[in-house]
Order: sequence, then structure tokens, then C-alpha cells
Amino acid sequence: MHNTDAFLRLTAQLADWATELGFSALGIAAVRDAELKNAHARYADWLEQGRHGEMDYMARNADLRVRPEGLLPEAQSVISVTLAYWPEQGLARAISTLGHPDRAYISRYALGRDYHKILRRRLNALARRMESVIGPFAWRVCADSAPVLEVAFARQGGLGWRGKHTLLLSRQGSFHFLGELYTNLPLPASLPRTAHCGTCSRCLRACPTQAIVAPYVVDARRCIAYLTIEHPGSIPESLRPAIGNRIYGCDDCQLVCPWNHAAPTGDAAFLSRHSLDTAMLAELMAWEESEFLDRLAGSPIRRIGYLRWLRNIAVALGNCAPTHPNALRALQAKADHPSALVREHVGWAIDRFRDQKTEDG
Repeated sequence: MHNTDAFLRLTAQLADWATELGFSALGIAAVRDAELKNAHARYADWLEQGRHGEMDYMARNADLRVRPEGLLPEAQSVISVTLAYWPEQGLARAISTLGHPDRAYISRYALGRDYHKILRRRLNALARRMESVIGPFAWRVCADSAPVLEVAFARQGGLGWRGKHTLLLSRQGSFHFLGELYTNLPLPASLPRTAHCGTCSRCLRACPTQAIVAPYVVDARRCIAYLTIEHPGSIPESLRPAIGNRIYGCDDCQLVCPWNHAAPTGDAAFLSRHSLDTAMLAELMAWEESEFLDRLAGSPIRRIGYLRWLRNIAVALGNCAPTHPNALRALQAKADHPSALVREHVGWAIDRFRDQKTEDG
């Protein structure tokens, strides 16, 4: 039998356990909070305007985002956690890579291991630690794997505030993953944080494709992360030049944020593998599918598949034109690829070289 004193003692222990398991911070939100309904209303409006693009999964079961009991019957509280991934030499290396058009820029969260598995494993361990103290209770782990208002729960749990780029932001920045543990326990809720963006609008100005159409509103259809990861088809030609050398995601709105200029605090699991933080575009374009699958085993990048990988690199190589001869050779090697999607983007990139050469000639 659970009682109020037991819940208070448990809540006092949770932060220590979270630290032991490698989380950066932990907070608790009540599932009946009025602010969550307001967040859901804003989300519904975002969907109504079609700003989710072709991410149909974001519209499916949208009502569950405001009905946690649909994911866990009798849900009463949600434990939110953050897990930092800001790597060593993070800011300097990221900016350096963006400044070299012949290098591949990969969003910093994807340089290491897949965060889904790590978050789930640690949240499961947290739930079992709780059970060892108070006995069995109903719980469910969510790690970017269910319809959850992640930022809203994290904000209500005192882990930060919603930045104008829509990500959870705190005094430790925004380079962190979010995870949730739904419970049927009436745990004492944490106090929400106040926002500290003020009049700053650096993230809006920094977005290469102007995807942050207003403070706290992102149109995914223009977002480089969406275009290079979620979007399955042809990338709109009008947006390709702005993508630059970004082949998987984009961090520009975070890189300019003053709150992200802190010392690295990232988990070792997310350190760069296979030198992806300094890889050359031409070298990555030369990978065969077997190399893509082998080298990116255990990486979140693998989920986009080999064809989108080549599509994205082709666009980046086209944006190198014409100062990097290796880029043109890498493109020509894939000019007759069996995939129409790849051929189209390779052809566009090669044309960029020709057009630039004509202008220079």
C-alpha cells in the first residue's frame, strides 16, 4: 500500500537515482495540468495548418498527447528526464565543419549511438529501482516512441522552458534528449521554470531556410531536419542551396543560442563514431550500401536508409560547386544509380557545377 510519506521519500530519492543512471536532470508533472491542454491546443493548430508535412505519425492518435491514460490506464504523473549529448569540442567543431563546404555536417545528436535504446534502458532501470523501494506499480517508458507532449511535460516538470525554436531550453542549453516515465502514482509535481529567452531572436534569424516562421512555431516543411531525415521524396529545389553541407539534420538554431555556450556535458555514448564529425562528403558518397549499413549499425542515421543518405549528400556536394573537384567526381560516380531519387539529385548537383563554371567562364 502506497502512502503520502512513501511518495515524498521516493520523490526525494529520484534525482539521486537519475544522476546515478546518467541522466542530466529529472522532474515530475501532473497529467491533469491545465497547461498541458493549452499545449495540446497549440499542437492541434499546428497540425491543422499542415506544418507537420508528411509526418503522418504526428497526426495519428494526436488525442493521446492530452490523454496520458490512453497510454497508461490511471496515469497520474509523468517523470521527465533529460540526457545531455553535447560533445567535447562541440561548438567549435560544429562551426568549423559548417565552414568547410566539402565536409559533411551531421546533427550533433546523431554522431554517436541511437539515443532511443539508451533512454529506454535507463528509464526501465529507474522504474525497477522505484519498484524495489515501494513495490509494484503501473508504469510505461516513452523515449520518442509514443504520442507525448514531451516539451510540455518537461517544462511542467521544471526542467526548462520552451525556446523560440520550440526545443526545451534551460540554463544548461538545449543539447539534450527527452524521455518520460508514465506512472499511476500521485507523485508531488515539480515547480515549472520561467522562460529566459527575453527579446532574443537569434534562432529565428539563424535558420538557413527560415523554417521558424514565428517565435515558438516551426514549419517542418521548410526545416532541414525534416527535409534530410523525415521527408521521403525529392527535396524542393528552392530549398536545396540553403541546406549547404548539412546531410542529416541541422543545429543552427541551437548553435547560436547563448544558453548553449556552456562547457560540454555530453554522455560518452554520444561521442562521434567513424569520425562522422569531420567526414568528407566525397568519401561518404562513395560508400556502398553494405558500408552504410555496417558502419552506421546502432546509429540513428541508419533509419533514413541508403537512398536518402545519397540524396542528401548529393545536394551537399552540389552546394560545394565548383571549388572542390573531388565533389564532381563523387557525383559522376553515382550519376547512373538505379534509384530515380538519387539520379535526380545527383543530376541537379552536377548541373550546379556546370552553371557555376559557365558563370565563371
